[in-house]
Amino acid sequence: MPELPEVETVRRGLQPVMEGATILGVEQRRPDLRFPFPERFAERLTGRRIEALERRAKYLILHLDNGLGVISHLGMSGSYRIEQGEAAETPGDFAHERSKNALHDHVVLQLAAKDGKTSRVVYNDPRRFGFMLFAEPGELNNHPLIKGLGTEPTGNRLDGALLAKLFHKKAAPLKAALLDQRLIAGLGNIYVCEALWRAELSPLRSAGSISGTDGAPTDDAKRLATAIRAVIVDAIKAGGSSLKDYRQADGELGYFQHSFSVYDREGAPCPRKGCNGTVSRIVQSGRSTFYCPVCQH
Repeated sequence: MPELPEVETVRRGLQPVMEGATILGVEQRRPDLRFPFPERFAERLTGRRIEALERRAKYLILHLDNGLGVISHLGMSGSYRIEQGEAAETPGDFAHERSKNALHDHVVLQLAAKDGKTSRVVYNDPRRFGFMLFAEPGELNNHPLIKGLGTEPTGNRLDGALLAKLFHKKAAPLKAALLDQRLIAGLGNIYVCEALWRAELSPLRSAGSISGTDGAPTDDAKRLATAIRAVIVDAIKAGGSSLKDYRQADGELGYFQHSFSVYDREGAPCPRKGCNGTVSRIVQSGRSTFYCPVCQH
């Protein structure tokens, strides 16, 4: 699945084309993806103006001028392609090759910008594990996919005090708590491994151990909050993890994969200066965890 930086890269690539544009027409080429399309999907989108394109956790959300929201998830193989004249671009950096086969083009939005320029935004998804659902006007924050999400891991709101409060007295492993979308929304396996390495914290220690007895933030909590924000910012700047192909809007691959410190580096020397450890891989809750058992405590 794409992680938050990949989805944010897609949003930033689509934003200049979609925000402010009017949807002239919609081609819905099948009745469902992971879930059935909403009733009258194409009809309810046609003629509407896109006021904003937001990201919440790993979801893209279109805000339309009548208050309707469109919640989109890319699933395992979904991507958006921008077509303007003969040019075609696929925003983002994904872990697996993104299809350009028109047989997998399931939704086509025909858009007109304020200046009259037209374009097509095509949703392609070979495995059809993505989806597009409606949030009725005024109901976005109460939508089942949205209402239980925790704090975004970007911006200053995520600090040591918040982490200490969220994790106070929690016995779950620190990595599991970081992946709990009800606490922090959008963090995924890659960037949790990287943030824990940067903060020199073991993924095996209890989440509550970074909180003081009274729920006050410890130095560990402050260091972890800084590491989370930094690793997300670095990944977004680089265009996502770009493990293989998912391209940015300008067609270039991101390069954050080359700066992974521990993720997918089992057996490699720990890159921290002065550490003689070796990156290890363990399995936690069915997911691979990469860390250095020497410098992460």
